[in-house]
Amino acid sequence: MTQTFHEPSPSALMLLGERRDPLSERGVDCAGALPSPSDPDLVERARAAKEALGDRVFILGHHYQRDEVIQFADVTGDSFKLARDAAARPEAEFIVFCGVHFMAESADILTSDQQAVVLPDMAAGCSMADMANINQVDDAWAQLEEAGVASRTVPVTYMNSTAAIKAFCGEHGGVVCTSSNAEVAMRWAYDQVGGVDGDGKVLFLPDQHLGRNTAVLKLGLSLDDCIVWDPRKPLGGNTPEAVEAARVILWKGHCSVHGRFRRSHVDKFREQVPGINVLVHPECAHEVVTAADYVGSTEYIINTLNAAEPGSRWVIGTELNLVRRVANAHPDKEVHFLEDTVCFCSTMNRIDLPHLVWALETLVAGEVPNRIVVDDETQRLAKVALDRMLALPALNPAKD
Repeated sequence: MTQTFHEPSPSALMLLGERRDPLSERGVDCAGALPSPSDPDLVERARAAKEALGDRVFILGHHYQRDEVIQFADVTGDSFKLARDAAARPEAEFIVFCGVHFMAESADILTSDQQAVVLPDMAAGCSMADMANINQVDDAWAQLEEAGVASRTVPVTYMNSTAAIKAFCGEHGGVVCTSSNAEVAMRWAYDQVGGVDGDGKVLFLPDQHLGRNTAVLKLGLSLDDCIVWDPRKPLGGNTPEAVEAARVILWKGHCSVHGRFRRSHVDKFREQVPGINVLVHPECAHEVVTAADYVGSTEYIINTLNAAEPGSRWVIGTELNLVRRVANAHPDKEVHFLEDTVCFCSTMNRIDLPHLVWALETLVAGEVPNRIVVDDETQRLAKVALDRMLALPALNPAKD
């Protein structure tokens, strides 16, 4: 039996900016327009520029990138794996990061000063990372100090955050985590303030869903132990009593793609496709994660499909470019996308072939475009938090 990917129908597929979904979280609606397919001549121009640069350039491609860009990547992966791959290539003069801004920052932190990290489009940001800026976090910490709980609170930030937030965690005794090692990172954090069974707290930034899913499903805390901190409200919108009682303070942030999936999508596929396996990313809402059969990082999703039996049926809740790529790699399995109306990662899709060609040809011409530079002090403190993560037990940094 040979199955192909069950693409959402064009009539139902919500491309960027075409429709709105009032049931999705605030900030999840898509903006802009999906660029049209690139001029075929650009493929040859990209090949020629990359060949002219030779070993001087190393191109990183995030899993959520479109295929026209991925074909030119020297390595593919998730954000932290790619940053470490770049650090392992000190001979490469230019690191071209086909991802988003916070990822390029991490690469700059981990590579040498002699290497230039280039982001082909400076508008390629991350809505989740943008939901926690350093001024908001500094203000929140000041409020926690005033409430008398900061001394027993450890900040943990997801890799999907700015260098400034990583530096904040480094300065305040905290740590960075990936979606694969969030449990280990949070256990480490609690160990700094009396353990999971004590009265210490974790301030989890910026994705509330990964923090909640980890705390409840991995550490055994309850939903009542968790509060959400809204940076636009005093005390994050909580009472002093709630802040005092909380074990997990979840920043009010989320992924604009994974935040779209709902429990009803899972229920629909279980009704319509007998024997379906539901596989989702831990950035999905708690109701989606608890209804799934398998939950894990992007690398986990890829590896799970690689190990699945031929003829098995799967529905996957993560970014559509990745789901398509995984499905095409496994034509012997039936693969569905968890939603009929979907938003691509709009900022990731800004790194299209025209921008990549422009960046490479500019490098060939002797100029360095869109260089990402993290200042020395931010680098130093962010690396403290990253090094704490690297020192954690049972860490597998390839699965972020």
